[in-house]
Amino acid sequence: QLQASGGGLVQAGGSLRLSCALSARTFSRYVMGWFRQAPGKEREFVTAMTWGGSTYYADSVKGRFAISRDNAKKTNYLQMNSLNAEDTAVYYCAATDRDGVRLRSRDDYNYWGQGTLVTVSS
Repeated sequence: QLQASGGGLVQAGGSLRLSCALSARTFSRYVMGWFRQAPGKEREFVTAMTWGGSTYYADSVKGRFAISRDNAKKTNYLQMNSLNAEDTAVYYCAATDRDGVRLRSRDDYNYWGQGTLVTVSS
């Protein structure tokens, strides 16, 4: 149900925008999130947006990344600026329609995209 795209190779200091399309009748009621997993590390929270538009970010990306959503297109976006080598990872979009979601917990998301690789060269 989730299709992520937009990853690639970028130089340090550059930007990328990831997209995630959700095939759901009531997209606007879903919490959308992004997680990432670097080689040898656990999958970690990056950002999330509630259906009401509230946004949450990991400290490591605050001020550099921005999540947004277009309910008409049933798509959310992750704009990534000022990328550095530590941002290299497979990025996964996630969604949930559950109540009482812990936004930073990957266990609370019930839909996952296939992942898209972001590589930042220094």
